[in-house]
Amino acid sequence: MGLSKISFAFVCLIGLALLQSTGAQDSPQDYLNAHNAARAQVGVAPLTWDPNLAAYAQRYANSRAGDCNLVHSGGPYGENIAKSSGDLSGTAAVNLFVGEKPNYDYNSNTCAAGKVCGHYTQVVWRNSVRLGCAKARCTNGGTFIGCNYDPRGNIVGQKPY
Repeated sequence: MGLSKISFAFVCLIGLALLQSTGAQDSPQDYLNAHNAARAQVGVAPLTWDPNLAAYAQRYANSRAGDCNLVHSGGPYGENIAKSSGDLSGTAAVNLFVGEKPNYDYNSNTCAAGKVCGHYTQVVWRNSVRLGCAKARCTNGGTFIGCNYDPRGNIVGQKPY
């Protein structure tokens, strides 16, 4: 009986370690990996992590925690925002941005009628070289994630790659 309790405890410990290793996917490297995978698909150079952009993104995300339903655009950097009523990982947020890829038509450099694709085009914008992202828990229990890019993308009349 003692051996089975030890075996059970060992299995639980291994399971907990595996759970933690698959964690929230909110590290700088998680954000970079998700962005750079999409960029590699279209032959664009990888982004690098910028702690100043990440600090900017964190300040903004924290300021939104009281009301994550507000809409924002602008600022000195290119920006992508994801909001969720539940928990959302950084990787999942970037996957939402990249999920707009089917809505983008490279030849016409436009989004499909009635569709959004600007988050995707910012992710793969060839002139953007630095990235900083941040996450904040909203007071309503949701999640706010913002990513900032420098130089900004989505310049009217230019293709992303």
